[in-house]
Amino acid sequence: MVRVGEILYTNVHPFFFYMDREKLSAHSQFIPSIPARLNAAMSKGDIDVGAISSFAYGEDAENLVLMPDLAVTSHGSVGSIFLFSKVPIEELDGRKIALTHSSATSTHLLKIILQRFYGHQDLIYTTMMPVYREMMAEHDACLLIGDDAIQASWREQGQMYVYDLGEKWYDFTKMPMTFAVFAMRKQALKQEPEALRALYYDWKQSEEKAHADGYEQLAHAVVKDHGGNVDFWQGYFRKLQYRFGPREQRGLLHFYRLGFEEGYLPKDVDHLSVWDVDIDIHSIN
Repeated sequence: MVRVGEILYTNVHPFFFYMDREKLSAHSQFIPSIPARLNAAMSKGDIDVGAISSFAYGEDAENLVLMPDLAVTSHGSVGSIFLFSKVPIEELDGRKIALTHSSATSTHLLKIILQRFYGHQDLIYTTMMPVYREMMAEHDACLLIGDDAIQASWREQGQMYVYDLGEKWYDFTKMPMTFAVFAMRKQALKQEPEALRALYYDWKQSEEKAHADGYEQLAHAVVKDHGGNVDFWQGYFRKLQYRFGPREQRGLLHFYRLGFEEGYLPKDVDHLSVWDVDIDIHSIN
């Protein structure tokens, strides 16, 4: 039985919305959770495959293989990863920032943006539960991701300075940012290649089907669970990119390089192990 991690955020819904779970249940067990817990579970070997934070792959690259052309990326604004601040971002040096405990990629991306791109060196970070009012009670800014960020942006627009991290990354690098990747443990790939292949094609087909109708049916379902309106959610899904081609991979490698230089990664990840579904594994430098 393959243990499958399923991120509980809307940004990955296109991959899961049309999955044939009944068919896949013959060989797959789905384990839903937030990114940080799935990252830890993948590292410990408690799940075999699934969407994880891209930073988590960088931490454990020697034990993982990436699925091809499956990821959550943005070429600019991502729409669900926001820094909320009481002061302009240029004035944050020396200030206190609350970080969500939900994701590794976004917290390290924020640190790179603030320290590398804005030159802020005297920042005080606190990691805590993603509850906006508690985070902002004693901090000058806070980072939220996923549905928490979207809900807060609806409430706080015009009340706070709100910065989209995908947009900031692109402004400074002119490269896409990959927030989540679909990774497999190498041991699982050796033991269950056919089950993993079936999962890969189902994920791929689900996203393609969601894309084909402009994410309309998916948007209607998300409105019921999270509020908002269909136009908002269709625009949100259309803005995100669900490919993981050479350009996205180079952007991710650049993120890893900066993360290593800033001391956030123990090793310089200079290549990605990407599964060739029909043949074998290959690397992108």
